[in-house]
Amino acid sequence: MRGFAARVRIFDGHNDALSRIATSSRPDAAAGFLDGDGDGHVDLPRAAAGGLAGGCFAVFTCPPPHDAYEDGSYFAPAPHAPSWREAMIQIGLLLRLERESEGRIRVARTPADLDASGLVAVLHLEGAEPIGTRLEELELLHAAGMRSLGLTWSRPNDFATGVPFGFPGSPDRGPGLSSAGKALVAACNELRILVDVAHLNSRGFWDVHALQDGGPPLVASHAGAHALSPSPRNLTDDQLRAIGESGGLVGINFHTGFLRADGADDPDTPQELIVAHAAHAAEVAGIDAVALGSDFDGATMPAALGDAAGLPGLLDAFRAAGFAEGELEQVAGGNWRRVLEATWAA
Repeated sequence: MRGFAARVRIFDGHNDALSRIATSSRPDAAAGFLDGDGDGHVDLPRAAAGGLAGGCFAVFTCPPPHDAYEDGSYFAPAPHAPSWREAMIQIGLLLRLERESEGRIRVARTPADLDASGLVAVLHLEGAEPIGTRLEELELLHAAGMRSLGLTWSRPNDFATGVPFGFPGSPDRGPGLSSAGKALVAACNELRILVDVAHLNSRGFWDVHALQDGGPPLVASHAGAHALSPSPRNLTDDQLRAIGESGGLVGINFHTGFLRADGADDPDTPQELIVAHAAHAAEVAGIDAVALGSDFDGATMPAALGDAAGLPGLLDAFRAAGFAEGELEQVAGGNWRRVLEATWAA
């Protein structure tokens, strides 16, 4: 690992390792994550090789079939009961990884846990489908260690509306938060669970902004700049500015389709586009609002980056683009730490 990367604690705002392992046809997929079997983009040895000290591990339930991305039917709501069951499987998987890793993985439940050695895992729910509108499941999820919640994936649910993946497009589509959605945000604030606006449509974003005004920071765990790549999944400059003013952050997504001006899902995409989105976000929202949100195991990575072991090369690209060492320490992990501490200890 390169010198600077060896000195910083990199924190990544989003990976889909749990759903990858849970849906794997390999019976030893969990052991493969611990020992390093090369599947996907991240496992324990590659995290260590890349200087990845922590990240948000997403629980993503009821994924649509692959062809649903082509015909748009992925936008159909997911049922509650199977979503809850799948969430329990993936949460159990993370707790098993923590136990079987013998200290090499720690689920972070308090700010002090962010300093644990090895790989720190923040349990994140991507899409609130496992939660009923009476919010009875939320207490159990919190007790299991969940400290971050994304209201939507790219489909509507009982709480809010997510944006589809059509390109090009605006995030300004669909209604704002339902009354249950506003109650869920309030409940998360009470339990000190981070509320993530990634995948959320524009009206929902501004509803969360109004509910959080003067309270917890606004966070988009894995998104990009709409000005550079006009995907509805990316954030407009007004949204970026609001995130910066709240003391929050945007984790820059590495997915090639959200980086490129043409929206192509193409691994032959320079990793310097990640840096370009970070630079734009820093210009609009301030350097305090810029972080990493890879989407490892859930998206197409630039070939030059490859996987988690390639993170030192990405930091080199940031330095080559003129990011000072102190700024890069913030982007690599410092901003995530500040926001998580502010949310959990509020």
